[in-house]
Amino acid sequence: MVDRGASALSLPDDWPAHPDPILALNRMGSFDWDLDTGLFHMDAQAHEVFDLRPDEYDGHPATLAIRVPSPEGYRLDALVSQAMKDGSENYGTYFRIRCRDGSLRWTHTQGYIRRDETGRPRRIVGIVRDATQELTDLERRREEAGQDEARQEQTNVVQLTTAALAYARTVDDVIDVLKDTHGLTHLGATSLVMGLVEAGRIRLVAEGPAGSFVPGTDVTRIDEPYPMSEVVRTLTPRFIESPEEFAEGYPVLWPHITDLNITSAAYLPLIAQARPIGAMGLLYSDRRGFSPEDRNVLVALGSSIAQSLQRAMFYEQEKDLATGLQQAMLPRTIPSVRGADVAVRYRSASLGRDIGGDWYDLIPLPGGRVGAVIGDVQGHDTHAAAVMGQLRIVLRAYAAEGHTPATVMARASVFLHELDTDRFATCLYAEADLATGVVQVVRAGHIDPLVRQADGSCRRVPVEGGLPLGLSAEFGRLEYPVGTVELDPGNTLLLCTDGLVEQPGADLDDGVQTLTALVASGPADVRDLADRLIDVAEERGGDDDVALLLLRRRGLDTPQSGGRLQQHVASGDPEALSEARHMIRAAVRAWGARHRADEIELVADELITNALMHTEGAAIVTLRVLAGSDRRLRVEVEDSSSALPRRREAGESGVSGRGLLLVDLLTDVWGVEARGGGKCVWCEFMVPERS
Repeated sequence: MVDRGASALSLPDDWPAHPDPILALNRMGSFDWDLDTGLFHMDAQAHEVFDLRPDEYDGHPATLAIRVPSPEGYRLDALVSQAMKDGSENYGTYFRIRCRDGSLRWTHTQGYIRRDETGRPRRIVGIVRDATQELTDLERRREEAGQDEARQEQTNVVQLTTAALAYARTVDDVIDVLKDTHGLTHLGATSLVMGLVEAGRIRLVAEGPAGSFVPGTDVTRIDEPYPMSEVVRTLTPRFIESPEEFAEGYPVLWPHITDLNITSAAYLPLIAQARPIGAMGLLYSDRRGFSPEDRNVLVALGSSIAQSLQRAMFYEQEKDLATGLQQAMLPRTIPSVRGADVAVRYRSASLGRDIGGDWYDLIPLPGGRVGAVIGDVQGHDTHAAAVMGQLRIVLRAYAAEGHTPATVMARASVFLHELDTDRFATCLYAEADLATGVVQVVRAGHIDPLVRQADGSCRRVPVEGGLPLGLSAEFGRLEYPVGTVELDPGNTLLLCTDGLVEQPGADLDDGVQTLTALVASGPADVRDLADRLIDVAEERGGDDDVALLLLRRRGLDTPQSGGRLQQHVASGDPEALSEARHMIRAAVRAWGARHRADEIELVADELITNALMHTEGAAIVTLRVLAGSDRRLRVEVEDSSSALPRRREAGESGVSGRGLLLVDLLTDVWGVEARGGGKCVWCEFMVPERS
């Protein structure tokens, strides 16, 4: 330590016999070094500073070597020489002397260099003083400042670790935070162990670094002689301040960790809601002992970790429960469908409880038909999953009862509305006749389906929809228009929830276009394509679940009987009548009856019109293919009136009264059947087998 800022010193004329009283009062000795003779004169106080009796000193600086260690002497000589060379007027520094008893003591000196007219140094006068207390106080302040800095660093680490733990959802997330190189290692710990209490035992869930695992400690009893067991039993931290204390307190464990050069350790109970959920140990190799402040910081850290662990354990328990519930609600297996390849996939959201209300279902129906369902209940929790499960069951039941797609959707909406829940659901139900390829689609607030052609091209199929399930019943708008899609052999119908098309900051239509392009460029096999789409969803992440159903129609080996389509036509609803005509036209083409298309459409239209005009309710139109010795297409129109139709003479205008005459002339056979409180007028057309 060098001080070039010392002031000049003037010695009294009768020095050294009479030292300066002010210097003596401050226990400072003075010296006068004659550079011409080399003599170094000191007063009595200076002798005391150097711990020398007058008879032990001959006035030569070299004699001081008995008190000034060689390294210190070399440093002093170099300092004084440099001050004389560079023209300095003064110098100052701290140095150590070795006292008579062998102890080292800090001393401070200040010297003033006096020069002649030429600038040559001729004399140095100065002081020496005992600086032991001064430097002791300085070192203490520096040490305290260092401790404060280290303590502040520890506090910062605890704060940063606590902040990171706030984002940990699982136990593994908590462990990752603790083992992060920017985490607890800043506390100086060289090894970390952590265990969780399970059924009266402690299961080790984290240890590090590699090679620090102690065999036989992966699962230990709480009553075993280990420090983690002790802190769990006593709910009290255990601070081990020396290797000797460690070896004496835990002789079973100590031999296994001697290679880690452990000098101290801190074991903390992890307590949540007044009960131990685990324990953590921090082992150190470069410290002994823990100050009260250190202990407080580590205890606070243990409390923060315990709260995060409990939160993570609750999360995982609820996640397991929710996942089990969802798996129970979704179909366990998808039935094989003759004439189709089917693939279904489900991906959980990246946020929330990894569970939602998305679902899919495939429902085998009579006559070679199949119902495909995709839906999404509002919310991402166990309640959404429970509602989803109930909706899936009732939709399956309504479809299996033989109701039309529109009726299936309307009844499901009423069911959800009466379920006493605040949730609504979007849904799409598609009923496909795989023999003909005709698909009837009903949409309740859901996104449109996609169809991929056999050549790989893909298009969105716009389907007019109704309100989501639950809302349509609440607002009394239970009408669900039915759209018709023709699915040729090799074509694939794609149904999905909006988690597959929604992207942050992007429009839904843009997402559908992106999905359409992705499907067009994907593999032809429905399973490979489903995997590809789910992989893309995984890469993109997102906060919503994804449910996906792909149905690819294969060409049937032989013509199948029992093809059936059904449409509900409400009274006074021209759009429903138009949709029924469209369904009939599509079915006639798909079933290979083009040569009789005009006849079939005319007769069906006549029967539907009669039912709507002469009854008070709606009409249900059913088309089916009957196979036997002769292949026939059957049209049925059912209404709620029990009054039988009768042939009438045409009026003067020649417009009315010709309905049944047309039916009789254009059909091969027709008739009337009683149906409960109403009736069914039916007719059949002979159609040859398709080549």
